[in-house]
This record gives sequence, structure tokens and C-alpha cells, in this order.
Amino acid sequence: MARPVQLARGVWRIPTFGATIVNSFAFEEADGAVTLVDTGIKNRGPKRIVEGLAAIGKRPEQVRRILLTHSHFDHGGGAAGVVRATGAPLHAHDVEAPYLSRGRPPGYQGRKLMGRLLSMRPPKLQPVDAAATFADGELLDVAGGLRVLHTPGHTPGHCAFLHEPSGVLVTGDSIFNWRNRMIWSFAYFCTDPEMNKDTAERLGEADYEIAAFTHGPEIRDNARESIREFLRTHRRAAP
Repeated sequence: MARPVQLARGVWRIPTFGATIVNSFAFEEADGAVTLVDTGIKNRGPKRIVEGLAAIGKRPEQVRRILLTHSHFDHGGGAAGVVRATGAPLHAHDVEAPYLSRGRPPGYQGRKLMGRLLSMRPPKLQPVDAAATFADGELLDVAGGLRVLHTPGHTPGHCAFLHEPSGVLVTGDSIFNWRNRMIWSFAYFCTDPEMNKDTAERLGEADYEIAAFTHGPEIRDNARESIREFLRTHRRAAP
């Protein structure tokens, strides 16, 4: 397995597919507990997360809560399994929680062939209830403060998270850092690709030092300016 990567003190990226293809994150609390962000795919994510926790010296029972950026199969597919493995409650945006409970992700962009195919046979999730929900702008009691940035468009309840003490931004799927090159999330995976581009502007407005992508490696140097430059030059690019 690809080993966890430390992003800042007490903040880790845990690869759940390949070295950087799909990433989850761990935030260490002052008392040694852990908050996880995202759970990977159903059959691989829970195992990779448990292995990743062990690699940073943590046990599954030390996980206090699990947050999701959104409910797609590569982020929420492993949610039920990680809840079982850790006994920790799941938290999601209040718009996204019903999709998790039904085990069916939001619809995909239907104007393209892949989007139509995904909408006809969407990847299913194992139904899991969110024990708590959060909303835009909330400062969650996570490792000194995790700010919720609601960035809908990829899904209706899609969120990024800004860890204010360390300056680490978990971008979610608004933007990928695919093979070390930033690109928009694939349009056919979005419920509304243009809204995704609109709300991604929030990632340029936030204040952070490290951009941690759910797809792709992190950017440590000039992260905010790199994202702002991407937004300036790609805003009207074709999806």
C-alpha cells in the first residue's frame, strides 16, 4: 500500500487507491483521537484507511468522527465499512446526507454520453445514515477548527474543508490535480459542471498554505496562488 503522507503537524493524507489517485485525510486531535475525511471506495477504502491509521500509530477505535466531502462512490463508498471498523459516527453536509441514507448518489450530468450511462446505472453505495450534518461556514470542532466551505456543483452537498490551524485546504472534487496538473472535475461526474466552476472560486478566496486534493498530490509551494491562477486561466475552458 502507499504510505500516508504528512501534510502538516497532525495532518495526514491517506491514499486509498494508488499513491495519489484517490485520497482520504486524517486530522489528529489534541487528545490523540482522529477525525477522518472521506472513506474511499467500498471494497478497498476501509482496508486502506485502517492500514494508514496503523502507519501513523493510530488504532481504528481512536477515530472520533468521519466527515465526507460528498457521497460519490470513491469518497463515500467505503463509509459504511469505515463506520463498522471504527465505531465512529458519520457526518455529512445536510444536503448530501439523504443520498447516503438511500445508498444512491446524486444524478450525473446528462448531456454527455458517459453522464447518461451513469445516470441510468449509477454506482450504488451501501446505505449509511449520517449521525450529524454540517452547513456552509460552520467551524467544526476538529483538531483546533475545520471550516466548512460548501462548493456545490460536483454534487449538491459537495464541500471543501479548511483546517485553519495548519493552513491545509482539502479541496474535494471541485478541482483535480491529475498527474500534477490541475484540471476541472470531469463534467459527466458533476450534477452541474458550470456551478462547480462558479463555486470553486471559493477555493481562491480562502487563506491556506497547502492544497490537499482528493484526486492527485498536494501542492505545498504557493498553493493558493496556484489555484487562483488555475481559476483565472481556466474559468471558461470547455469541460
